[in-house]
Amino acid sequence: MDSTNDRKYVAQIKLILEAYGRAVEIFPVDWEKRPEGADYLYRTGVVLVRDEDLGRVVELFQGGRPAEGGIGGVTRLLLPEKVPPEAPEDESITQQFLKYADLHLGRGVVTPEHLFYVCPSVSPCPATEPEEVAPGIPPDPVLPTPFLPAGAADGRDVKVVVLDVGWSDAPGAYWLTGVTGDPENAFDGSGRIRPYAGHGTFIAGVMRAIARNVEIVVKSYFTSAGAMWEFDLAQALDEVLDLAPDIISLSAGTRTRFDLPALGLDVFIQTRLNRVNGLTLVAAAGNESTRDYFWPAAFPETVAVGALADNGRDRAAFSNFGGWVDVYAPGENLVNAFLTGDYECTEPPNAGQLRSFAGMARWSGTSFATPLVAGLIAGRMSITGENAKQASDALLAFALTQSEPGVGPVLRAGDALGSVTP
Repeated sequence: MDSTNDRKYVAQIKLILEAYGRAVEIFPVDWEKRPEGADYLYRTGVVLVRDEDLGRVVELFQGGRPAEGGIGGVTRLLLPEKVPPEAPEDESITQQFLKYADLHLGRGVVTPEHLFYVCPSVSPCPATEPEEVAPGIPPDPVLPTPFLPAGAADGRDVKVVVLDVGWSDAPGAYWLTGVTGDPENAFDGSGRIRPYAGHGTFIAGVMRAIARNVEIVVKSYFTSAGAMWEFDLAQALDEVLDLAPDIISLSAGTRTRFDLPALGLDVFIQTRLNRVNGLTLVAAAGNESTRDYFWPAAFPETVAVGALADNGRDRAAFSNFGGWVDVYAPGENLVNAFLTGDYECTEPPNAGQLRSFAGMARWSGTSFATPLVAGLIAGRMSITGENAKQASDALLAFALTQSEPGVGPVLRAGDALGSVTP
């Protein structure tokens, strides 16, 4: 990466370090010197283990204490203070325990507790900081007419739960009327917009631009530097099931150790998500411009969404890609509802620049291609009577018919019905 992007990358990770301090570690430790940067962030002194493996792991480690919370099927294990004498030496005690477990039990039995994020960090999601727009600039994707004709794919009677930083009311964005959620802590002590604020509001705006009457609930889980631990995310997803959503939209994720499936979310998907008929999880593919797996999008049970460039044909330069990405949708230079106030940029080359917003912003990232696809699924459901799984399968099949060379299957605003005639 060039020097500007390298400095931006460092700035993004340091925002996480400022929020989590010694509770978080980075692999590898020399991440600032590597062109590819960090592989993943993880929790100090903690590992994750499937419940059925807990006994033999504690025996191998000669100690360890299970933490409370989470979901059945996976345990957050607090590591003992003393590393077994035959454990390989490494840069941290946590890594020593992980390598020791790999040696005796095989890879993936014991995993770090990864940090998942929705904000600029290891893999910036969104890909940019919010940008100002001139007064009067309309949303992009273009909003549907307020008076929709009968039979419009408007998402009526479909419920989407968004796991994000929370919800901020946008008084001028009439298309967000009826959206609910957990209030976010959007402004710092000086009254300026926080670096991670407005993300959930923008996502809801994009979804409503696609499916005007879909029910949206924005939950506030990523409240510390736009991030949360894997164990806690699995628990949050489990809690969200109580709301009986048709679709879960998640514009967050991470890369993992050895690119293995994130254990906490694997357990959630296998024991919770897969047992709810018709429920679909739509997840952002990430913004590292790599084919490396980005979880949870890379799970085969999710709909992984990459981003198209501004021209609607090419893959956005920042978007992750590969066979695990199910579909690409517009995700560059989208315009939608945001906060009102001043925002100080944190990333070079704009660090320190003050931007003023009046309820709208321009933003880029797979974060925002994701609710576009979720909106298309909701819109289709409201016409065809399909459940979310059936609707997403049909849309992905249609996306294949309009694949772009060098990109892959594509969906755009207006594709809710695909080849279906209402």
